[in-house]
Amino acid sequence: MCLAIPAKISQLESDGLATVDVLGVTRQVSIDLTPHANAGDYVLVHAGFAIEVIDEQSAQETLDLVRQFPELAGEELPVEG
Repeated sequence: MCLAIPAKISQLESDGLATVDVLGVTRQVSIDLTPHANAGDYVLVHAGFAIEVIDEQSAQETLDLVRQFPELAGEELPVEG
């Protein structure tokens, strides 16, 4: 099963990339599939691509679940709490 993780865009880069924050971890992702995304937006990230812009409430609900079940993320992410 694959899971898309919410991330907040912190900076738009050149050539279709953006720096995003996922629970304190920053990465670069492609925003080619979400060209309307802006800094401050939350996006769902899957396999290095932002696949959908989502609202902050939905993002926070999903991030809360990831914090409770970090194995869902499939990566080592910092867990608050």
